[in-house]
Order: sequence, then C-alpha cells, then structure tokens
Amino acid sequence: MKKLLLSGALLLGACAAQAQILKPVKWAYAAKKTSPTEAVILLKATIEPGWHVYSQHVKDGGPVKTTFTFTPAKAYTLVGKTQEPTPVTRFEKTFDMEVSYFATSVIFQQKVKLAGPGPVTVAGKLEYMTCDDEKCLPPEELPFSVLIK
Repeated sequence: MKKLLLSGALLLGACAAQAQILKPVKWAYAAKKTSPTEAVILLKATIEPGWHVYSQHVKDGGPVKTTFTFTPAKAYTLVGKTQEPTPVTRFEKTFDMEVSYFATSVIFQQKVKLAGPGPVTVAGKLEYMTCDDEKCLPPEELPFSVLIK
C-alpha cells in the first residue's frame, strides 16, 4: 500500500512539473514626457535566455509579429508608428524563411501628442509570439496602460 501511495505521489509531482506554464517574456511599461505637449511610451520586453520575440516587421507565412494597438482617446494622438531598434535577422527552419527578432530585451517606442496639460493614460493591447530553438509558444495578447504625468 505504501508503494502505491508513493507511486501516486510521484506521478502527481511529475504531472504538476509538466503542467508549469512557460512565461519567458516579461513586459514593463513607462512614459517619458519630452515636452509639455509630447511624450514617448516605452514598452519593454525582458526575454529569458534562449528565447526571442519577433519584430513588428515579419513577412506573411512567418511567426506572429509583435503588434501594438492603442485605444483611441481625445487626450492624446499617436505620432507616427511604433519604433523598434534594429533586430537580429536569420533564417529559421521552422518557418522556412528569414525572420527578424529580439533576444534578451527590446524597447518599443511610440510618440504621442497630448491634448491638454493634465495626466493622461495611454492604454491598449500588444500581441507577440515567443520561440526558442525547439518550440514556439502560442501568441499572447496583453493589455497595457501607461500614465503620463
């Protein structure tokens, strides 16, 4: 009976270890006021070793590219498109094409023009996909909110 209980406990422990959810990317958000009427929204991904997040500029047929959707508001307007640093580009067998991505960390930046002097909250959602050399995780969609003081 003890062996049966021990075997059951080990099996449950193994199942629990397999069921751990991988979260190799952590996102953080901030804002930097550049003038009384303008600011930059900073969207930073910190990526665990071995993993990467894809650029906003991935061709069709490849992985899910990183996208940012900002909630329209009267308090601000977007200035241009969301900017990103120069990504690493390489051929990935998984997608049978060259893809651009970021490893370790990346900061995306979006300029906004402010309608008034008071505090403004810029909100929206981002979608991204992360892969390592062996597997890709399903695309994830996250809401974000940044206060500009």
